[in-house]
This record gives sequence, structure tokens and C-alpha cells, in this order.
Amino acid sequence: MGIDESSGAGVVAMDVQIFGVKNDADVRKAERFFKERRIKIHFVDFKQRTPSKGELRRFFDKFGEERLIDRSSKRFHALGLQTAYYGNDRWLDLACEEPLILRQPLVRMGPRLSVGHAEDEWRTWV
Repeated sequence: MGIDESSGAGVVAMDVQIFGVKNDADVRKAERFFKERRIKIHFVDFKQRTPSKGELRRFFDKFGEERLIDRSSKRFHALGLQTAYYGNDRWLDLACEEPLILRQPLVRMGPRLSVGHAEDEWRTWV
């Protein structure tokens, strides 16, 4: 985040952080949405780097495991988690190890957070 001095108006230029995998359709929609608005994107690919506990804690604190865990994902089923009933902290630990069980994309712009394809919400951010 920095100041856009080109206009001289002191407008704050925000960057967006998108967490997910490149081949997910909703992740691609999020990237396209922000690119069309010339907002700088920092992409965190779950296949290359697992998110830190601190990064994910913000999302878990705001949304909880019910909104974050994608119970229909291939990875969720491959791990046999269909009958698992854990608390937020255990789901957070699992998501750090196995981020492909998360609903995608996770999007952060400053203090604002979203889960999944949330174009209406993103519009209020920009």
C-alpha cells in the first residue's frame, strides 16, 4: 500500500492479495476483476507455497470454518474429512498443511477480506 503521487491528490493505492490455485475458475475471475481495474495483484499459489497460520487466521476469525472449508473439494474427500468435526483451531492447522481444502479464492485488500467469488463485495472496495 502506498500513496499515488502522480495525481497529487494523496490517493491511497491499494494492492490486493489473492490466495488460491491458478486453474480454479473463481481465482481467475478474481484476477481478471482486479486487473481490469489496474489494481496490483500479489498472487499466492497454494500449489507452490502453503499459507502461514497468521495469513489464514484473519480469514478464520472473520468467516469461521463453515465458510472457509470447501467440503466438496477433491482434496477434502481424498483426506477422508467428510465425517470430521473439528473446531476452528484444528481446521486452521489442517488448512495450513492442506490449503486445497479451502474455498477459493481468498482475497485480502488491506483490512478487507472475502471468500470465494465475491464480485459485488469487491466493487465496494474499489
